[in-house]
Amino acid sequence: MALVAAVISGIGYLGFTGGQILAGATLASATILPEAPFGLDAFQVALWSIAAITIVYTVCGGLKAVIYTDSIQWAVLLAGLILLGIPFALKEIGGFAGLRAELPPEFFSLFAIKPVTFLNWMVTIVPIWLVGMTLYQRMYACRDEREARRAWYIAGFFEYPVMAFAGVFLGMCARVVFPEAKSEQALPMLIAHVLPVGVAGIVIAAYFSAIMSTADSCMVASSGNITNDVLERHVLKNADERTVFRLSMVVTLVVGVLAVLLASRFQTVLDAILHAYAFMVSGLFVPTLGAFFWRRSSAAGALGGMLAGGTLALLLLTKVLSLPASLVALGLDASIYGIALSAVVFVALSLLVPDRARAEEEA
Repeated sequence: MALVAAVISGIGYLGFTGGQILAGATLASATILPEAPFGLDAFQVALWSIAAITIVYTVCGGLKAVIYTDSIQWAVLLAGLILLGIPFALKEIGGFAGLRAELPPEFFSLFAIKPVTFLNWMVTIVPIWLVGMTLYQRMYACRDEREARRAWYIAGFFEYPVMAFAGVFLGMCARVVFPEAKSEQALPMLIAHVLPVGVAGIVIAAYFSAIMSTADSCMVASSGNITNDVLERHVLKNADERTVFRLSMVVTLVVGVLAVLLASRFQTVLDAILHAYAFMVSGLFVPTLGAFFWRRSSAAGALGGMLAGGTLALLLLTKVLSLPASLVALGLDASIYGIALSAVVFVALSLLVPDRARAEEEA
């Protein structure tokens, strides 16, 4: 059961790492690298440059490097967006009055979203906070439970509302200045062409900080799943600590390279991230809930739920399996079908094949 969970988590975070590297390349190619030297493709140069920097320090330093760089990157991120990016962007568009005058009223409503889109995002994004390997890694890296709780609440506050609203607000400002730009290009264009040179550099650094702090965390998570939960437990059972350490560096490097190759196949950042989320959530969400809150959950049920949910989501995402036209018309995300199947299989197998110790206890 742990092996299957590790594989699902490792593959999911591999995809999410690719999504973050893709985000960095999109930003770089639109701001600091609009034209590459020697006739090379600017996007590909940006993609491999961002990946190389992130991979090198993550491979060399592991989780400690991720923690130290994340601390610096978050400081740059908050200062760049809140203290510089937002004030200068507002100045360029005429303040809040200019923002309200140029954008439709629905841009200022939290409810201007289609119900099916809201449902899809809720199901694919919210459950990740329960099954995310990066979160558990940091919890176990804390000295005690009290420190872990404090870190969780502090991080949660900066994630939402601070970062959520700051990023969206800058995107709204960008839409005012570049109304015809593609959704993922408007903000880079605002940074490159509207903000003063010094401010633009800090804001670009802030966004790179956000991208790299997420990419390195996901890379370490995927590498940890593969190294500790797959290779160390099932292949190199008697390996010494030094061997495992060296192996983890090699695996991290391989994960990073695979993430870049994966990133080059996606057209948009959001697609890459939501695909990775959907795959992980479909396989892990229901069994994790069951492990925490349902006494009759069993290893067989968890294993079946993970395989059924993750496999169905993967087949639907890759278009290997197609849904009937009536279901396609609903517009529901693949993860919803994956979670539903995972829940049915998990409950059924847990009741039919209970854990031996629990069955003896009940008998």
